[in-house]
Amino acid sequence: MAERKDKKKVIGEPMTDEQIKVFLDVPSEEGVSSDFHTLEKAYRALRAEDFGRFIGFFKAQGRDLNARDPEGRTLLAHIADHKKCEEYADLLREAGGTA
Repeated sequence: MAERKDKKKVIGEPMTDEQIKVFLDVPSEEGVSSDFHTLEKAYRALRAEDFGRFIGFFKAQGRDLNARDPEGRTLLAHIADHKKCEEYADLLREAGGTA
């Protein structure tokens, strides 16, 4: 079915704060820092603008933006070679994330 030219394609509705905060409670996998796991799950699931809001909630809880995975990498280092991650990487850097 062809898209009508008078209709704008909607990628997704803006998420509410409550929908974003759900990612703060993601249980971690055994052997993985809960803060790293939470950050990674949010990175993989949220659009950049929502991820930026998530980071604010994450930091407000006093959580570690530079938590490391089992290989010793922060999320910023982990995503460095991902295509189209620059906006996410910028958000992490602005919030105090390091590689």
